[in-house]
Amino acid sequence: MEEHVFPNEPALTREDDAADALVRGLQQKAKDAGLWAPHLPPEAGGSGSGFLEYADLNEEIGRSYVAQLILGCQAPDAGNGEILHLYGTDEQKERFLRPLVAGEVRSFFGMTEPEVAGSDPTLLRGRAERDGDEWVIDAHKWFSSGADGAAFGVVMVVTEPEAEPHRRASMILVPTDTPGYELVRRIPVMGHEGRGWGTHCETRFTGVRVPLANTLGEPGDGFRIAQKRLGPGRIHHVMRWLGQMQRAFELMCARALEREAFGGPLAEKQTIQNWIAESAADIQACRLMTLQAAHRLDEGDEARVEISLIKFFAARVLGEVLDRAIQVHGGLGLTDDTPLALMWRMARSGRVYDGPDEVHKAVVARRILRSFAEGDGWRFT
Repeated sequence: MEEHVFPNEPALTREDDAADALVRGLQQKAKDAGLWAPHLPPEAGGSGSGFLEYADLNEEIGRSYVAQLILGCQAPDAGNGEILHLYGTDEQKERFLRPLVAGEVRSFFGMTEPEVAGSDPTLLRGRAERDGDEWVIDAHKWFSSGADGAAFGVVMVVTEPEAEPHRRASMILVPTDTPGYELVRRIPVMGHEGRGWGTHCETRFTGVRVPLANTLGEPGDGFRIAQKRLGPGRIHHVMRWLGQMQRAFELMCARALEREAFGGPLAEKQTIQNWIAESAADIQACRLMTLQAAHRLDEGDEARVEISLIKFFAARVLGEVLDRAIQVHGGLGLTDDTPLALMWRMARSGRVYDGPDEVHKAVVARRILRSFAEGDGWRFT
């Protein structure tokens, strides 16, 4: 991070051939150092050995928005790789997972649709119908993250319309060179389109034909697989947010000590001191909650409550710490001369993607209340 990522951040955020070559060179350094794809175990082509270790790594990786690409653990490829490892057939792993983990191709995840609420996937309208040994897919998706330049997508559509709501959808692997697939546009998010792996795209599937063998798991398994994908994916985000919080905190403290106004350094102003103290407490609380959730996952627990807790709590803390850091930097904090403005733009979306805060709060409350109703109460351990 110190030697290769931070010094190259300005170049890595460009969209040109030189940036692409720099990415490939740094990715090879990560592979040589045994740090490649730390979200997956060695048998899947990665270097990981559990969520607790990955949490520690992600605190460092998260300090730079581009570092996840350098280490081969960027969203949505990380989540797609995990479900291919867990649910893919041998043929699917060879065709899709192997080149994905090797960094030879990228992928996207297509679930959210513009016509219905993304927070309630039971409302999905995209369909796939059987025709012999093929699926015929008709769907309109957006926020298909990473679609620009992707070789394939994992697309969630309704295949069992007569089943109960959580057994209606399936996940299907769709190569992007399949006739009928269209990348409509890169969606500007807060004024920025992103580049390649960092894009959020609108996509269409019109009569797209793929083999039934491209189904992940069994037909109707879409929601079950989505929970397996999105649960770890949410904690991956929070792990990286810890690094962003800490980097913003360090920049805020350094600026407060060096910048003078109204007769002394900003560090002597009580408001600034309050921000620093509150930020330190919030960051440490997020760290401990994240490590607890990672520990539960390593034990085989789905940790649904723990993951939802840290998802909405850490999203709020990240935004507040970044906001304080920008305020301490004044006008400088609004420019791209520091990483704070980019980090703030990215942080605001964290309260929406992978389930909005309000949904996660409802999940936590319902599960806790159910436990009380059953006479078990709730233990904070």
